[in-house]
Amino acid sequence: MIEVEPVAAGGGPAAAVPAPRRVAVVSLHTSPLEQPGTGDAGGMNVYVLELAAQLARRGTEVEVFTRATSSDQPPVVEHLPGVLVHHVTAGPYEGLAKEDLPGQLCAFAAGLLRVEARHEPGHFDVVHSHYWLSGQVGWLAAERWDVPLVHTMHTMAKVKNASLAEDDTPEPPGRVIGEQQVVDAADRIVANTAEERRDLVELYAAAPERVTVVPPGVDLATFAPGAGPDPRAAARARLGIAPDAQLLLFVGRIQPLKAPDVLVRAAAHLLAARPERRRTLLVAVLGGLSGSGRSRPDALASLVREHALGGVVRLQPPVPRAELADWYRAADLVAVPSYSESFGLVALEAQACGTPVVAAAVGGLRTAVADGRSGVLVDSHDPAVWAASLGALLADPGRRAALARGALAAAAGFGWDATAEATARVYRDAVGARRR
Repeated sequence: MIEVEPVAAGGGPAAAVPAPRRVAVVSLHTSPLEQPGTGDAGGMNVYVLELAAQLARRGTEVEVFTRATSSDQPPVVEHLPGVLVHHVTAGPYEGLAKEDLPGQLCAFAAGLLRVEARHEPGHFDVVHSHYWLSGQVGWLAAERWDVPLVHTMHTMAKVKNASLAEDDTPEPPGRVIGEQQVVDAADRIVANTAEERRDLVELYAAAPERVTVVPPGVDLATFAPGAGPDPRAAARARLGIAPDAQLLLFVGRIQPLKAPDVLVRAAAHLLAARPERRRTLLVAVLGGLSGSGRSRPDALASLVREHALGGVVRLQPPVPRAELADWYRAADLVAVPSYSESFGLVALEAQACGTPVVAAAVGGLRTAVADGRSGVLVDSHDPAVWAASLGALLADPGRRAALARGALAAAAGFGWDATAEATARVYRDAVGARRR
């Protein structure tokens, strides 16, 4: 695990400041209660909810503010003792794309401030915002309450625009400007990896002393190898997958950024090289439409038909976490061909289940996957190159077994408890610096 020890400005240790009593977490564009893998729900949703739960167990109350997307949602949900989720009304409940949300920042900020105004002054000690839209609101709230703003980017427009898929849409200049404003305003910034920290410093001129690396974690209780003499066979039996299938798994939102098409095209190359593989090869794609993928909702299904892969590729919706763990256990390999990833929780979850990962050598995936030890990094998005890497591993069960052992060892160092402890130190550091 990579971690940069936070040190309070002026030389005093962060530990000298008590843990915050209560943190306001802003997750405007997507609720942590949503099912990951569809719409705008993904790794960030898991991050927010898992971090909140761990902080609450340490005695810090967390109140999450997210935009209401249905009239059926209650104003407040107690997810766990010490974790409240507020559904803030801002604009119409449905029909607003993420790109439309900047027009609702004022309404959302008003709703958030209204909640705090019902309490005595000093109700919150820290504001922690996630993604740039939340950062804009968090900036206002932190100034209004005179508390530190801690921000986590999750994705950055400048990084995404530098590595777009051919048919993807660049992030607009307004987002770049908004991100820069949040970086400039934040008391502290949490980066997922050392590479993300470098991007913040080099692309956004973030002050190095204000950026701390805290890797995300993984739920090591849910995502685990499984019990019994043959957990993979048991998982396959539960999922209805043949014992002799060679299963390649993709988990994520269906959009060009995540590149599920690379895996589908690689499968076509695998069958072209060895047609007899059609009997056993199975490619499962678990995810829902998201982002620019919504503009071409049938694109992936059309690609499957174009390459006559109807009996090979299964397109399935996202599944609950317990079932997702079974899919990881059942897979021979998990593919993460994204063009950009701030970290890549899918890679970590798969490895925690003992399944090797083949991932694009981009962003946080270079940290999440230990190349040659827990998986393989592919420095290309050429489907033929991916087919070669996948095919070599499918033909070598001994190497897959060695990578599976390395995957378990790699994931073991990424528990959410360590993430929460490091994040709490960032909070204390920010509070201490603000007091001085």
